Amino acid sequence: MHFSPLPYLDPGSGSLIIQIVIAAVLGIGVAIRASWGSIKKLFGAKPKVDDDDADGDSN
Repeated sequence: MHFSPLPYLDPGSGSLIIQIVIAAVLGIGVAIRASWGSIKKLFGAKPKVDDDDADGDSN
């Protein structure tokens, strides 16, 4: 008979997984904050163009 070993995680592996998850979340947050201006410009409202002054006549 052939028995395969059961998967085993020691307590140190659990803390390593938690550290990886926390680092990933914080890293994504820093990346978003660093490029927030570009993201806002990409999804932001376009400046409104006034049709009355479009022809250049001010009178």
